[in-house]
Amino acid sequence: MTAKPIRLTFSGHAGAELAARLDLPDGPVRAYALFAHCFTCSKDVIAARRIAQALTESGIGVLRFDFTGLGGSGGDFASTNFSSNLSDLLAAADYLRRSYHAPSLLIGHSLGGAAVLAVAGDIPEAVAVATIGAPADADHVVHNFHADLETIRSEGEAEVSLAGRSFTIERQFLDDLSKHTVRDRVARLGKALLVLHAPRDETVGIDNATDLFVAAKHPKSFVSLDTADHLLSDPDDAAYAADVIAAWASRYLKADDASAQDKDADGVVVTETGAGKFQSVVRIGTHRLLTDEPEAVGGLDSGPSPYDYLAAALGACTVMTLRMYAEHKGLEIGRIGTTVHHEKVHAEDCVDCTDDHRARGGKIDRLERIVHLSGDIDADTRARLLEIADKCPVHRTLEAGAAVVTREAVEDVT
Repeated sequence: MTAKPIRLTFSGHAGAELAARLDLPDGPVRAYALFAHCFTCSKDVIAARRIAQALTESGIGVLRFDFTGLGGSGGDFASTNFSSNLSDLLAAADYLRRSYHAPSLLIGHSLGGAAVLAVAGDIPEAVAVATIGAPADADHVVHNFHADLETIRSEGEAEVSLAGRSFTIERQFLDDLSKHTVRDRVARLGKALLVLHAPRDETVGIDNATDLFVAAKHPKSFVSLDTADHLLSDPDDAAYAADVIAAWASRYLKADDASAQDKDADGVVVTETGAGKFQSVVRIGTHRLLTDEPEAVGGLDSGPSPYDYLAAALGACTVMTLRMYAEHKGLEIGRIGTTVHHEKVHAEDCVDCTDDHRARGGKIDRLERIVHLSGDIDADTRARLLEIADKCPVHRTLEAGAAVVTREAVEDVT
């Protein structure tokens, strides 16, 4: 089971906001992976979705994003090239490094595969690279331009139809591709490599897989995708590739346990994701949560609000306190629950508040806690349990108030 995905943005190579999605496991995160999609595709293609799902089920968080000018990302696609894709990948890795942990696993589909191979040496934390239908050289993509190739070279640009969509391809794109020799990078990779390729791939021939595999040093592996097409458009083919990557990667990610690093993190860390106006991710040890505001006030409603978490803290603490008391006293009670409502009320109208609260004047916060008790419990015991509810630590903190000290973070410059 996977946790709710986090939609976020970060700045790409030219400052454009890149749309991204971070899929996290429903539990401790062993490691993080970075996924690069195929040429003119997006982060939401079937292969990307399936692979992210399989990896999160294995405890690996996956960041996938749209390159500049594609999908939900900003920027002009016509001005991009293979070098800019590499810069976007480095920006994505840096985002993970700053906000979570650097990626240990790099995955690339088609030209995205060539891109992760080319950039892997610049991401030292990555220990393994997996490619799907990747070309052995970046300029293999020019075969997609067919008759438009001469127009691009003679006139500087041309409208090219790819997968039923029209894209402007400039001559600088071709010139940039010729500068990158992926096979040379593979020979110096220094990381575990998995090459997945379909023998019947009509877009990127199987000979590319042979070239990559021969160029690579051990440890290296090859897995045939049998009758799959280039885009893994059959969900079963995408699921198979995803399962293979997840199983293969587990061998190399054991020593790079992100959850162990998370356990050393001090405090509750809240960071904006860049998606929407208010969305932030909350990191508490190995746990990941989203916080947001309702759409009515400008949020995405992608997670509980800060006050919702406050009410949850009171409710959870109450349930735990009552359970401890029941076990200590040997009380045979059923399941315990709480419902907590929060609202701002005028102090003079709060008839069930204390005199101290009413004396404050103006509006005050009122938390109403409803305790649900099941089982055969007599009236005296029920009354005592309600008294014990008031003794939960979070209740006492709220009643007594807390000293909140604010200071600016001091960056480590060493």
